[in-house]
Amino acid sequence: MKYSIDKQERYSILALDEEKLDTLIAPKLKSEFVTLFQSGTTNLILDMSKVKYVDSSGLSAILVANRLAGDVDGFLVLAGVTPHVMKLITISKLDNVLNLLPTVKEAVEAIHLSEVEKELKQENGME
Repeated sequence: MKYSIDKQERYSILALDEEKLDTLIAPKLKSEFVTLFQSGTTNLILDMSKVKYVDSSGLSAILVANRLAGDVDGFLVLAGVTPHVMKLITISKLDNVLNLLPTVKEAVEAIHLSEVEKELKQENGME
């Protein structure tokens, strides 16, 4: 599986450098998600801009990442989802479950906003 990880203070970006997210790649991706969240990542941006095909095991891996992010009160954002993959996400009704944004830049901004909101709630004793 070809990918790169860019770890920042408030988030990590995992850029998948594969055209297919299928049964050959999904198990490796799931274990990479687990490792990232165990090592302290709370917010993850999954850059899907090079992925042109996803099967059910690929969607399952993405849902694992979404659950892991939720478990640590974090945020998963899929960025750069290609039209074919978006169609599958929509058909699967996962567009209502997943955070989808057109670009990594917008995903970074959404995570920063989410973190500021979290800090404000904590300061005001709302959490």
